[in-house]
Amino acid sequence: MQSKNGQTARSEPTLALGAISKMGSRVAVLEDRRMNNRLTLLYLFLSGLLLLGIGLAILLAPHSIYASNGIVLGDDPSLLSEIRAPGGFLTASSILILLGTFRRFLRSVAIALTVLVYGSFGLARLVGLALDGLPAAGLVGSTAIELIVAAIGLLILWRSGATRSGTAAARRQAPGAL
Repeated sequence: MQSKNGQTARSEPTLALGAISKMGSRVAVLEDRRMNNRLTLLYLFLSGLLLLGIGLAILLAPHSIYASNGIVLGDDPSLLSEIRAPGGFLTASSILILLGTFRRFLRSVAIALTVLVYGSFGLARLVGLALDGLPAAGLVGSTAIELIVAAIGLLILWRSGATRSGTAAARRQAPGAL
């Protein structure tokens, strides 16, 4: 359609779609900036490094790490197998979290994994506290650290818009599924 001055005028729907597209790209840029700021990278690096240390200690030297909280494991191979298995999971999780520090495409997944691992351990310890009573002081401290790390990760995800945009994207892909 030609306007009075000879230029092609854009229709209203085209203008609206263009504005939405620009707004969407601004949101993506904002999310990208928040996911890539130094504090987020430091959060991922430190939480991944801590998890790596704990995971490797449980996997390779379970007697030592458990003894630090007054727990005697003994030499039962079945018990040690059950103890080492979560150590392997924590070690593997820490590797993905640390990769998220260096690989942008893994960043939001790494933050979500950090929240999941630290949050589930912290919440499970709270259940244990309610059902079994007060554990050793080191384990109470671990609970606090786990819940704080999970809360920080939730804050990062919330501020980045990853939780909102992820939900919206899921609704578009599978209407009525959520």
